[in-house]
Amino acid sequence: MYVLDSSAFINDYHTDEGIATIPLVEEELEGEAAYRFDALEGSGMHLHIPEDNTVERIERAARETGDLAELSETDVRLVAAAFELDSPLVTDDYAMQNVAEKLDVRVEVIARDGISEQREWLFQCAGCGREFEENHDRCPVCGSSLSRKNPA
Repeated sequence: MYVLDSSAFINDYHTDEGIATIPLVEEELEGEAAYRFDALEGSGMHLHIPEDNTVERIERAARETGDLAELSETDVRLVAAAFELDSPLVTDDYAMQNVAEKLDVRVEVIARDGISEQREWLFQCAGCGREFEENHDRCPVCGSSLSRKNPA
């Protein structure tokens, strides 16, 4: 079974394997992609609702990698569904791929290249230049904004 992100419906992804997704994905779709969702739901696509404790585990992992601010609730729950179902996640979203990689969830990409390595991002202050491992609303030293930085 494969867990499908909205990009799978948008890009008309096909597989002969069983498929699943979460109900929140439907809200992100319009036009032909929404019709594909409805058609697949009508033909037996599994709608999975992940457990709250799994969602919390995914959020912790995303916080550790520095991707939490980049992920929507839908993204977090999709990774949680793939984790619970022990299924590959079908997505082109790099932040989702990074968190999935940290949790040993297999990922299949659709229209773009996948990530080449798992990263744990750093956050750098635009004012004083200090780096932090965790994201903050503002720099705790000078109050300037932080931006995500590649640790390499």
